[in-house]
Amino acid sequence: MSLIPPSAPSRSDRRTATGIACGAGAGALWGLVFLAPELVGEFGPLQLSAGRYLCYGLIALALIWPRWHALRGQIARRQWVQLGWLALAGNTLYYVLLSAAVQMGGIAMTSLVIGFLPVAVTLIGSRDHGAVPLRRMLPSMLLCALGALCIGWQALAAPVAGDPGRQVLGLVCAVGALVSWSAFAVGNARCLARLQQVSAHEWNLLTGLVTGAQSLLLIPLALLLESSQHGAPEWARLAAVSVAVAVLASLVGNALWNRMSRLLPLTLVGQMILFETVFALFYSLLWEQRLPTLAESAALVCVVLGVLSCLAAHRRPELRTAPAGTP
Repeated sequence: MSLIPPSAPSRSDRRTATGIACGAGAGALWGLVFLAPELVGEFGPLQLSAGRYLCYGLIALALIWPRWHALRGQIARRQWVQLGWLALAGNTLYYVLLSAAVQMGGIAMTSLVIGFLPVAVTLIGSRDHGAVPLRRMLPSMLLCALGALCIGWQALAAPVAGDPGRQVLGLVCAVGALVSWSAFAVGNARCLARLQQVSAHEWNLLTGLVTGAQSLLLIPLALLLESSQHGAPEWARLAAVSVAVAVLASLVGNALWNRMSRLLPLTLVGQMILFETVFALFYSLLWEQRLPTLAESAALVCVVLGVLSCLAAHRRPELRTAPAGTP
């Protein structure tokens, strides 16, 4: 029996590596959305969402316009309906709830709840055909849950500052954001798998177009329900933050996420959401100008180990030796 020399990375390995890189990039950009409510704290969640997604829709319209006539014929009525609920679940409703959770409960508490996204998405994805058995994903899911608990431990263990009712309402909003984005992650991955004639970038632009249309409905609600007594500098800062988040998180981040969703199975897609939690924590530390605590450091270790464990569960055992009787 002779050992087979190591071969070059397989096409499957390259797809996985590319998918993970795209997932990490999306998480790095999406983590910025946790900072936006702090940067413009004088504005409410509806105003933040309307500003961000109006900019996203306008940019998407400008980019998609040259290919609109060719692309329009490839999207059936059913796909437009799907785009509508995906834009609502993954963008409009999610960001309203997330912004409210950050402003009322803080970044750490919101990160804790959103950190359970990988568990939710992995549980749903484990039912897909050909998915990795759930028992093989259990170590990764436990590490993910432990990491999320560590991230929010300090915030939950510390004495509550401010109105306790406001904290509870922030927690409810964070749980709502968790449910909303879990539905989006699963639905978006399955739509991309079925709709091969449209690229991931084009799907992102179409999602932005629909989200921008939804933001037009948010504007009158934001003006009616939230204070608009702000000066020119405050409105200019909101505009700058909205454009930055629209370009970095919505346009580039979503494009990377869609690319990843076509390269990785849904059970592995769920684990990639951990990068958003990690980067949100990192940006929070930079904003607060401090080093991570012991609990936060433990969370980072758990996240890294969780992703590595998930990768190990998805790798097929490779043949290390030649079959008996082979020269």
